[in-house]
Amino acid sequence: MTLEEYKKEFSEDDAVGWLAIDQEFERLYPNQEPKHFALAISYMLGGESPLDGVSFYESTKQTDHFHFITYGFSELYYSEDKIDGEYSKWGFELTFRLKPFAADNGNPTWAVALLQNIAKYVFSSGKWFEEFHYMPANGPIKLDTETEITALLFISDPEIEKKQTPHGEVSFLQIVGITSAEYDNIIENRKTVEEIVAKLKENNPLLITDLTRKS
Repeated sequence: MTLEEYKKEFSEDDAVGWLAIDQEFERLYPNQEPKHFALAISYMLGGESPLDGVSFYESTKQTDHFHFITYGFSELYYSEDKIDGEYSKWGFELTFRLKPFAADNGNPTWAVALLQNIAKYVFSSGKWFEEFHYMPANGPIKLDTETEITALLFISDPEIEKKQTPHGEVSFLQIVGITSAEYDNIIENRKTVEEIVAKLKENNPLLITDLTRKS
């Protein structure tokens, strides 16, 4: 996209990258208004949370679950300097599929905090994620909860392909909760991430995280 084409299609008031993300989720969930969590104070103005927002949709595919999407790992706003980069900012946004957990009463705000904490790590360390990366959560992914899900791995979201935006490529990486035993198998080289993912997909092709799941 040339500068002239960019200026013709967008104005300085447009959240160019945000619109590109929304297009993908409007395709998946037509006519559904997501629940959105916005920041009171943006990161650029001194706020503590790097992501400008997190939304989640209600999906009935495979089984009822929430489908989260982040806003902030990629370049969200009008910027003539960012046209046609190879990657849009960090080059990805995170998604997360979560089976409803009774204690959340339909309002899983802890998952938003989890995504923000991952963003804090990325923004402070300068390290980004790619498919088949993994990380410990240093405890249950939902704090103060009896669950075996204590680590995360990253896969390409099964329903959203990489997208070329006016600011560059954006991948949609889905975080997937795994158990302590599964994480130990990875770090002790008993199984690869790919093998863990293939096993999980046998009964869970969308890789929906279930806090009640056992190893």
